[in-house]
Amino acid sequence: MSDDMLSQEEIDALLNGTANEGEKPDSSTLNVEDYLDSMEKDALGEIGNISFGSSATALSTLLSHKVEITTPEVGIVRHDKLADEFPHPYVAIQVKYTEGFSGINVLVIKQSDAAIIADLMLGGTGENPSSDLDEIHLSAVQEAMNQMMGSAATSMSAVFNKRIDISPPTVSLLNILEGEGTDSLPNQELLVKVSFRLMIHNLIDSQIMQLLPLQFAKSLVADLIHQDGDTQGAHHPASESERTEADTPARQTEESSTENEQGQVPPKQETYQNVQPAVFTSFEDTQPHIGTKNLDMLLDIPLQVTVELGRTSKTVRDILEMGPGSIIELDKLAGEPVDILVNHQLIAIGEVVVIDENFGVRVTDIVSQKDRLKKLN
Repeated sequence: MSDDMLSQEEIDALLNGTANEGEKPDSSTLNVEDYLDSMEKDALGEIGNISFGSSATALSTLLSHKVEITTPEVGIVRHDKLADEFPHPYVAIQVKYTEGFSGINVLVIKQSDAAIIADLMLGGTGENPSSDLDEIHLSAVQEAMNQMMGSAATSMSAVFNKRIDISPPTVSLLNILEGEGTDSLPNQELLVKVSFRLMIHNLIDSQIMQLLPLQFAKSLVADLIHQDGDTQGAHHPASESERTEADTPARQTEESSTENEQGQVPPKQETYQNVQPAVFTSFEDTQPHIGTKNLDMLLDIPLQVTVELGRTSKTVRDILEMGPGSIIELDKLAGEPVDILVNHQLIAIGEVVVIDENFGVRVTDIVSQKDRLKKLN
């Protein structure tokens, strides 16, 4: 074959449009404009801007350190190229929406950053975190992400004007090159990646990334636009006939202007719609202030409180043999303190009391933060 002739691979590359100058054929990051228009891209950035703004404040309160998250960048990633996008060990936090939306949201942070967050959660300084993330450290990261995403869900409820709930996040180590933790990633071919710069005091200056299936991301934008349309309609509910009646006095004024004793024509009456420009939150000013104001956004998050009298294990045979009058013996003695759980996590112990014919529980002790993290699943 002559040197002036193209090889079959080069011909295929030209036909597939992958031989453009300066472009890698196997790039993991695609051109976002090919999949999202400017409005969709800006809307996704603003959703992330608002939700992670409150998340930064919640995390700041939890860690007692200043947390800053910059304005996000939106991109498109192919699922089969995630190994190129995340070549190092990471921690993946998967959150499922249980109300308001139907989809999943995955946060990805470096393992080294997760180790610092876990060390701060466990009462350390974050300066010498453990290099290995064991179960306790992962539970600490899970609790931190739970607070962050709970705060984000509350903010999104206000933006979308409807109740939005999430499941407790699941945390797993992610090493795509080794095939570890890949089950936590969305299984769609195209994913939207929203990247934020995460800064925690002088300990972390890195990135935290959000992965969303492309179709789910588009549905969020469509829902947001629909909410905006409903809001504008609520401010301007006049029907066509009402607008016609509103215009009638103006026309009558023009017709009778020749009879004005001063010979002046009254100005034409016009109606205007009060269209307000969109106001976007800037991350440049999201400096958290430690105090009670930081907790305001968390006060309305519903939590399930359970008082556990005791536990026991039974076989299927024992369960089937139960009937009215059967007695189930528990693992606690009479008068022994009962466990108080919030969202299925032990947070305190107490004693049973009776208040106006109703049972209640008096808190006698609060479980330490370290012990609570040890009991997280």
